[in-house]
Amino acid sequence: MLVTGGSSGIGRGIALAAGRAGADVAITYRRNRAGADETAAELRQAGGRAEVLKLELPQREDIVRLVDSMRTAFGRVDVWINNAGADILTSEFGDLSREGKLELVLDVDLRGTVLASWAAVELMRAQQSGGCIINTSWDHVHLGMGGENPVIYAAAKGGVESFSKSLARDVAPAIRVNVLAPGFIETAFGETAGSAWRRHVIETTPLRRWGTPEDVAAAAVYLASDEAAFLTGQTIMINGGVVM
Repeated sequence: MLVTGGSSGIGRGIALAAGRAGADVAITYRRNRAGADETAAELRQAGGRAEVLKLELPQREDIVRLVDSMRTAFGRVDVWINNAGADILTSEFGDLSREGKLELVLDVDLRGTVLASWAAVELMRAQQSGGCIINTSWDHVHLGMGGENPVIYAAAKGGVESFSKSLARDVAPAIRVNVLAPGFIETAFGETAGSAWRRHVIETTPLRRWGTPEDVAAAAVYLASDEAAFLTGQTIMINGGVVM
């Protein structure tokens, strides 16, 4: 299994859950090598196999190198999870202009997911048993949310979901393509949210709490498993019922 952006947050949660389920796992990082190494070390301590690879989305050369590295390390990729993205909902990119944030999120989240998915398809089509691709969207693309950052984020993540549905039709039956759409999850976004906003999320969530990376990871492991063998082109929203 490959998990892009496995150095922290949701990607780290998915990688660890997949390792516990028995998968050999490769994770990518962009800047947080220490976090990626920590994730890999935890996987290895649990008796699993883990590889750490650098990936700069959406650079095509990096994606090509990633595919070659996966072939060398594992020989095949049964599950490819596109989790890495430019999280403009946090303060990390607060200094960018509106146009700068739009360019970044369309480039990394949308174009990066498209190019990486195409690379995964090429790799999996050469495998007798095909494979499974899981892309990451956002639950609020189905509901909408006001504000500059959510509007920009929805443009990219809505594109990811639409692309994934069409790709699922295009590559079936050998390859399944599904989508994870997390809601309010305790990652860097949740950690930097103010107390009033945190209370608002809890009060407006039917299950009365923030989600965790482990909640998203459980859905990812399910979609990657044989139990989900008859699911393709579907979106699972992990959000406690905020968007239904």
